[in-house]
Amino acid sequence: MSDFADLDLRLVRYFTVVAEHRHFGRAATALHITQPSLSRQVRRLERELGVELLDRTPRGTRLTEAGEVFLPRARSLLRAAHQAATEARAAAEPSRITVGYTTGVLVTPAVREMRRKFPDADVRAAHVRWHEAREALLGHRVDALVARLPFATDGLRVTVLYDEPRVVVVPLDHRLAGKESVTLDDIAHEPLPRVPDPLWDAFWRIDPRPDGRPAPDGPFIGDIEDKFELVASGQALAIAAAAPGMPARPDLTAIPLHGVEPCHVALATRAGDNSRLLAAFRRCAEAVLTGA
Repeated sequence: MSDFADLDLRLVRYFTVVAEHRHFGRAATALHITQPSLSRQVRRLERELGVELLDRTPRGTRLTEAGEVFLPRARSLLRAAHQAATEARAAAEPSRITVGYTTGVLVTPAVREMRRKFPDADVRAAHVRWHEAREALLGHRVDALVARLPFATDGLRVTVLYDEPRVVVVPLDHRLAGKESVTLDDIAHEPLPRVPDPLWDAFWRIDPRPDGRPAPDGPFIGDIEDKFELVASGQALAIAAAAPGMPARPDLTAIPLHGVEPCHVALATRAGDNSRLLAAFRRCAEAVLTGA
C-alpha cells in the first residue's frame, strides 16, 4: 500500500475523470488515451491505495464506497497541486500578470498602461466566459478580472469601477422600436431569456419585478451571446448593458430602460493576493477603466 505522499497525481487525475464520466470509454476519449491504458492506470492507483475505487459493470462504472470517500479528496489534492505549481511559478516569475475580461468589457486601456509602466513584465489579457468569473480567479487562470456583476464573490476582493445603464434590446420591427425610453411596465408581458445561474438570471431579467410578480419566462440559453439570436428571431426581448457597440447586430436596436438600477462593472482579484503587479493593476484599472 502506497503512502499518500507517494501518489502519482497523473493517476489521481485519471480516476477523477472516470468518476466524472462514469464510463471508461468516454473518460479515455476526454483524456486522449486508449481505454485499455486508462483501465491499467486506474488499476495501478487502486493497487497503490490497497482498495477498489470503481465497480466496473457492463453498463458502465460506479464508485465503490471507498471511491466515494476518495473522490472529493482526490479533487482537493489536484487543486492544491495546481495552486502550488501556479504560486511557485509566480514566485519565480514575478513579472507576469493575466487580466481576464468578459464579453463586452474593455480592459485594453489598463493593459496598455501596464505594459507602458512595466515594459519587462509579461502582461496578458484573456477572455473569460460570463459564468466562470469566480472559477477563473480561484483556479488561477487569471490574476485579475474585469466583469459585470453579479457573480459569486466568496474568496474575492471586488471593487466597482463604473456603472452602465441598462437597455432593452428589441428587433427593428418590434412595437417598442424607436421609443426614446421604456419602463418595466412596457415589457411586463415580454418573455426574457433565462440562464442557469440564479444571480445572473434574477438581475438581468429583473425577477421578481418590484411589485413581486415573476418576470415572464423565455427560452433557456447556455451562452449570453445566444440571447441576441432569440431577440432577432422574435422569440424574446433582452435586457443588456448600455455598453459600446450595443446592440452588436444591425437587425436589433437598444432602448434605454428607466427606473431600474444600473449594471456594475467591477474589478475582482483573489482575496489576500497583493503582488506588486496586481496592486499596480488595481491602481491602473481604477484610474483608466471608467466606462467613458
